[in-house]
This record gives sequence, C-alpha cells and structure tokens, in this order.
Amino acid sequence: MHSKTSHCKIVDCTIRDGGLVNNWDFSVEFVQHLYNSLNEAGVDYMEIGYKNSPKLLKGADSAGPWRFLNDDFLRKVLPNKGNTKLSALVDIGRVDENDILPRSESMIDLIRVACYIQDVDKALELVQTFHDRGYETTLNIMALSNVMENQLVEAFERINESVVDVVYIVDSYGSLKPSDVEYLVDKFRQHLPNKRLGVHAHNNLQLAFANTLLAAGKGVELLDASVYGMGRAAGNCNTELLVSELQNTKYNVRPVLDMIEKYMIPLREKEEWGYIIPYMITGILDEHPRSAMALRASEKKDKAVDFYDQLTTPEISSK
Repeated sequence: MHSKTSHCKIVDCTIRDGGLVNNWDFSVEFVQHLYNSLNEAGVDYMEIGYKNSPKLLKGADSAGPWRFLNDDFLRKVLPNKGNTKLSALVDIGRVDENDILPRSESMIDLIRVACYIQDVDKALELVQTFHDRGYETTLNIMALSNVMENQLVEAFERINESVVDVVYIVDSYGSLKPSDVEYLVDKFRQHLPNKRLGVHAHNNLQLAFANTLLAAGKGVELLDASVYGMGRAAGNCNTELLVSELQNTKYNVRPVLDMIEKYMIPLREKEEWGYIIPYMITGILDEHPRSAMALRASEKKDKAVDFYDQLTTPEISSK
C-alpha cells in the first residue's frame, strides 16, 4: 500500500471546512500556529478559507475573516510563508471574479471551485478565469452520491476538455462506502484520462480515512483532511492520520499533535464535530446533514430514535 501513496499531496481544510462549525471564528494566533504546524509537518496545502465575496452572501457581517480572505489581511497573518501552499475555495454565485488578484500579487496558490452537477459549466468558466490569472485549479462536484450517472458522464466531456488541473470526488453526505469510492475513482479515471484526481471525504460512517486511503492507493493525488477531523457535521478525514500513514519521508506527525494539544482539544470542548449518531443517521440515509445539525442545536439533540423515525417515516415528517 505504502509505495502506492508516494504521489499523494495533503490539502488541510481545517480553517475552511472547520469554519462551517464555528462560523470561521478562528483567532489569528490559531491560524498562524496551524500554518506553522502544517508547514513543519510537510503538509502540501492549507486551505485557509473561502474567497467568496461578502456582498454576495447573507450573514457576511457576523462571519470571521476566513470566510472572505482579503489578500492584505493574509499578508499580515502569514508574513513568512513557508513551503506549504495556500488554497481557497469559492462557490458558484458567491464569488466576484474582480475580487481575485493575479496569482503573482496574491498569497493564494490554489483556487478550488465547488459546484453542484447542474452548475459545472459556470464552474468551468470560473476555473478558466483563475487559471488565466496563474492559479492552480480544482473542480469539486458536490453531493456525488445524488448525481445520476448520465449527468456525470455528460459533465465529464466538458471537464476533460477544460484547463482544470484536478477534479475532486466529494462525499458531501459522508455516505460513500469503500466500494462506492472504488467505483467512482474508476469512473472518473475512465472519463477523465488527462486529469489528476482528488478526494474529499466526510466521517459520518467512520469511513473518511479508509475511503481516502483507498482512493490514494488507486492513484488519487490530492487528499483533503483536517486536523482532529474538524469539519462540518461529522467532519473530515484526519490530517494527523494521513501524515502518519502516507509513505513520504517529508511528513512528520509531531507538529500536528502539537496543534491538537494546544488548540484543537480546547476548541472541541466548545464546538462539536465528528462521529455523532444523528450524523451517522443522515450518512446511512444519504442525506445532507443539515437536519442533524439542527437537531444537535436543539433541546432534543440526543433523541436519535425520534430523529431516525422522522427521516424514515414520511407521514411523521409531514406533520
């Protein structure tokens, strides 16, 4: 297995995906310590947030600065950038391309465009713009478990002809099993022969690490992860596990453990993420975790049986 993963690169999404847990309320010290830890650990990319545009989003005033990533702000946060490259994610319809500087003037190296299958064309237009400005690019098609195969195959033709560097297999609902991942990687490989692949796994079924390793063993190159698994709902594959497991002499887990000890353990006392039963339930039902997130924010947060019945019995949920 090990020799098969020497091609892999880790993209740490703690700030971007983890920000969905705490409304991007990370202190500058937290982000600086994380960057230094990842850089020392040999992690290839740190996704430091979203590059969406505040004017195109509701609730922009209350979110932390990692929701909109201003380049001048980033220069102050990371005056001494190391080997770990910086990544940002944009959503279709939430980004103003005029807010994106040429890469030569920016702190960011990689821009990832997230979209649903029906917006692939719009996403590829953005990818072209960012590519022309000098950035590495990825296309992340969300909620793959709910996409019809013919829709996917149709999208593949356009993706294969595009300039995008990496195409992601995204398990938005954390519902994919290893056999599903194997099937999808083969399908993506078959239809996208000239593209590199990435994987973004969620941990609703406690399979994020297993699914990511499986994808890596099949030649998938960019592996998303987050420190201590911090990400929306059930969270992501754990950076500390990948750094320990991937056979690449440059990776070193000790700095990541330091980040966990100093910052993540105290944060986990205040914020909730990870394998929790309502998230497992939405995972087994292949549903968006929003209903489980709402449950966890309510008085009934541990009423798992009622929650399961609501989601599986149509007449209950319509009352």
